[in-house]
Amino acid sequence: MSPSEARVTHPEVAPVHVLAPATELVRAERAGVSYGDTPVLAGVDLTLRAGDFVGVVGPSGAGKTTLLRLLLGTQRPTTGTVRRAPGVRVGYVPQLETVSWNFPVTVGECVLMARSGRLLPWPSRAERADVAAVLERLGIGHLVDRHIRELSGGQQQRMFLARALLRDPQMLLLDEPTSGIDVATRHDMLHLLGHLHDDGMTIVLTTHDLNGVAAHVPDLVALHGTVVRRGAPLDVMTSEVLEQTFGAPMDVLQHLGMPVVLDRHAPGRPHGA
Repeated sequence: MSPSEARVTHPEVAPVHVLAPATELVRAERAGVSYGDTPVLAGVDLTLRAGDFVGVVGPSGAGKTTLLRLLLGTQRPTTGTVRRAPGVRVGYVPQLETVSWNFPVTVGECVLMARSGRLLPWPSRAERADVAAVLERLGIGHLVDRHIRELSGGQQQRMFLARALLRDPQMLLLDEPTSGIDVATRHDMLHLLGHLHDDGMTIVLTTHDLNGVAAHVPDLVALHGTVVRRGAPLDVMTSEVLEQTFGAPMDVLQHLGMPVVLDRHAPGRPHGA
């Protein structure tokens, strides 16, 4: 696979390099991962192409984070194969729960840490400009000198997204970017990812927010140790597929042509609301 590039621009954001549509980026074939004697993933077949915008849904322990690590290349499969296109730049946004927020750094310093190969212990003028530009792009430029522990959940997510974007990625992987934030902020984050996708970035995210991802993401993967179903929200967000994925009955309604999952433990309340 030799991905070709095209340069595109958006009037409100910095230009980015994106891959030609449908270029194959990653192909997993019968891929599995076990930790000791415990299988986490088995028989995963999944292909990602340039221009994809994919949401991975499944219960805790379904292997969503492990799948992202396979795609990223930091996890080797114990069975099967995962092939990645050479030279593709990948950005990764981890779960907020894995971060130590007492580390004594500002937002700007934390973002700059994402840039490897730096020669000086202090930021150059060009590096400061790059950090300022990516923070402004995400609407948090005014937070550049704020300590990271003083940020709200939504601001924390945007800061780590800024770290990933500073690497100028062509594919962006995000682990639970809508967790730990309120409903309005979740929708803002998904809208932001939608704009990045519109600018040509390939995006894969994991989430528990079934209704949010169904409303914003065009391509879903239901995962429970393996790929249960992949397709458009109306094909994946069905009672049959969700019960197979989550191991419990789920009621799914349609509202304005969109699937809505109801939480049986809270009658009338959509899942993830």
